[in-house]
This record gives sequence, structure tokens and C-alpha cells, in this order.
Amino acid sequence: MRLYEKAKRLGVWNPSDIDFTQDVLDWQELDERERDLMLRVTSLFLAGEEGVTVDLLPLVMAIAREGRLEEELYLTTFLWEEGKHVDFFSRFLVEVAQPGSELHDYLTPSYRSIFYEALPEAMSALVADSSPRAQVLASVTYNMIVEGVLAETGYHAYFEALERNDLLPGLREGVQLIKRDEARHIAYGIFLLSRLIAEHTDLWPVAQSRMLELLEPALGVVEETFALYDPMPFGLVLDDFLGFATSQFSKRMERIERGAQARSLELVYELAHADVEDP
Repeated sequence: MRLYEKAKRLGVWNPSDIDFTQDVLDWQELDERERDLMLRVTSLFLAGEEGVTVDLLPLVMAIAREGRLEEELYLTTFLWEEGKHVDFFSRFLVEVAQPGSELHDYLTPSYRSIFYEALPEAMSALVADSSPRAQVLASVTYNMIVEGVLAETGYHAYFEALERNDLLPGLREGVQLIKRDEARHIAYGIFLLSRLIAEHTDLWPVAQSRMLELLEPALGVVEETFALYDPMPFGLVLDDFLGFATSQFSKRMERIERGAQARSLELVYELAHADVEDP
């Protein structure tokens, strides 16, 4: 319910209110390679946000079937927020980037393996099987890998490229708001996984195995993107991003393990909320 309260206070921003006037001017000043990289990263985010919006409902239904009203209330904000994220990235592409090519061409093999195979398979499985094991597989895929590793690494790319150069302020504002929303999503994932693994200790190896299984394609998304540019626009360095993604992965693993071993829900809450902004 505390996550729900935060979502009601902090998740009500409107993508239509973000001003892209300066972004349009900045976009014209970027060189071709810089525009291509920003278009690529934004396309990955748009496709990803569309994917999680489409794939989320089975988790909401699984939690609702168990009669966990408080968790269901919070999960209603997930769906609304993911939809707004789609709206935001779509607005940027239409009003600023105005791509002239097929955006699906930007999706690399590792990206497709996560968003077109692992994520929909894990989430849709909950329709027929909402067992604790199936919920663990779904939450690890969605909250820990897609949001906790890939999305966080994508935010890092935006800010490393744009913040230091004071470019595209509207895009940066929207990404910061999305990052704040998804920190709450990750917090719920840590809570859910901690609850499930504490109740069913045999599920910790299941969560570990799934995390390790998806680490390779997650890092592959980063490597495949960098391989397309020589030199990399904005001076971005591959090893920095692989290190960042690996650090996020390790952080998620550590939080789940500590949460599952916690002796009180209050401690689980504190672990889950370690990255959640509360202005």
C-alpha cells in the first residue's frame, strides 16, 4: 500500500505536458551517427514498453486470483504507467526524431530473444499456471532483467550521452520520470520474489537459474548495439556499460536473496525501496 501511495503521488505526470521545443532544435544539431544511436535506443525503449504493457495483465490476474487486494491495487498502476511510457517515447519519435525507416530494424537478436520470446512466454504462462514457481519466473524476467538490468542500462545511456552535453532536455525529463516509475516496479518485484522464496525456499535456485539464463542475452543487447558503431557516438565506452549492466544484475540478485532471508516484512520493504525516489 505504501508503493500504491507513492504511485498515486508521483506517477501522475502527463507525457503530453513535456516540452520538446528545444529537443527539435538539438536534434538538428546532432550528426548522423548521434541521431542514429538516439533513434536506436529510443526504438528499443518503445518496443520494450509496448511489450511489457501487452504482457503484464496475466501477472495482475494471477495476483488477483489469490485475493491479494493490496498488491492488485498497486499493480493497476503498473499497467497505466507502462502505457504512459509508450505514449512518451512515441511522442518523441513523432515530434522530434521523425524516423524515416522501419524501427523494427533496430531490434538486435539478443533483444528479440528477451522481448519476443522470454518475456511473453513467462508472462503468458501465468494464464494457465499461476503457481509460485511460474510467478518467480515471470517476475525475474520482467522486474529483474527487463526493468532492473536492461532498462536501467538504457537510462544510463541516455544520461551519459545527453546530460553531459546538455542535449534533448524534454527527452531527459521524460526518461527521468519513467525511471522513477520503474524503480517502484522493481521494488514490487523484489517484494514479490522475497515473499514467494521465503514461503517456498526451493524457489531460490529457480530464481538464480533464470537470472543467470537471461544475463547472457541482456549483455548481448549492449554488445550488439556497440558493435554497430565505430567509433561509438558521444564517446560512450562498451566496458563501462557492460560493467554497469553487470552491477545492476548483481544488485538485483543480492536484494532478492536478502529479502527472502528477512525476518520481517518491514526489512523486505526497506530492501525493496532502496532505489525508490520519494521527493
